[in-house]
Amino acid sequence: MRALNYLELAAHLDRSGIGTAVDQQRAALAETDVEVLTSPWSGGDPVRGVERALTGDGPVADFDLAHCNMIGPGTVAVARYARRNDVPLVLHSHVTSEDFAESFRGSTYLAKPLRRYLRWFYSQADLVLCPSEYTKRTIESYPVDAPIRPISNGVDVDSLAGFEDLREPFRERFDLEGMVVFAVGNVFERKGLTTFCRLAQETDYDFAWFGPYDSGPQASATVREWTSDPPENVTFTGWVDDKRGAFGAGDVYLFPTKAENQGIAVLEAMACGKAVVLRDIPVFEEFYTDGEDCLKCETRAEFREALDRLAANPDLRERLGENARETAAEHSLERVGEELTAIYQDLVDDTTY
Repeated sequence: MRALNYLELAAHLDRSGIGTAVDQQRAALAETDVEVLTSPWSGGDPVRGVERALTGDGPVADFDLAHCNMIGPGTVAVARYARRNDVPLVLHSHVTSEDFAESFRGSTYLAKPLRRYLRWFYSQADLVLCPSEYTKRTIESYPVDAPIRPISNGVDVDSLAGFEDLREPFRERFDLEGMVVFAVGNVFERKGLTTFCRLAQETDYDFAWFGPYDSGPQASATVREWTSDPPENVTFTGWVDDKRGAFGAGDVYLFPTKAENQGIAVLEAMACGKAVVLRDIPVFEEFYTDGEDCLKCETRAEFREALDRLAANPDLRERLGENARETAAEHSLERVGEELTAIYQDLVDDTTY
């Protein structure tokens, strides 16, 4: 089987959770019998596609199924091609209006019209995949007129190998000491930026957020405020070229996000055996258990108490981290590859009758 696994604007999403999710899909499929194409164009890019069209060949590559991971005009074009040519179409719901809000300047105002667009867009699919049961319920409420199936984004454990060796170099590089409270990923208010910084102001621990942030006109006022004048014990590292260093340097992964579809970095922190502190939101109910593989909090006072407990009790940190490793193992790329292959095969088989 030849499957198109397409990420529109891939070069602009390589530092995003969507980019990581797609990389993991492709890594998972690489261990299966599915032949993966990453471009819908014959020859691999639009220019070569046009050249082939001029010589009488088709400009679009030959594939048995299309699996698209974004929502823009290029993806719409692929979706229309698939519908016209009876090619099974899978649309992956990495984007919802709920997690679009509070991401960049103006995103909250665009979230409502985005929901109307997503209702139309996802309804074109033969199957919508999404990272969690929570996301399934969310897009069902729009409503979306297509079957919806959750599948974990998974976690690429191999990409984290050797993170321990980078602990001291990264702690020295960013002047971090003691129990380091950390986050990994793009700096957005939606991901709990203000809570993260307020907790730093109320405690004596070193806090570090490893990930890029906008500083231009597209940046939200909240991101500009905190990153331009952070609390004394907060370090915003910007983009780091090796995420393993972040997971090596940090001790407690703090993620007070307000909305999430799954949270790949949480699974990465767990795969590294880190103690994890999460906001108690619906999406995390289906994956993690408070007191077993994480601590869940609702208020800032609860977050502060959780950090103090972990600082005072290294055994608790270790126990949570060991259990977290076991949880992360349930989201292996091997499982993701097996599930994707079965989904693809079922859809292709349905079109042969």
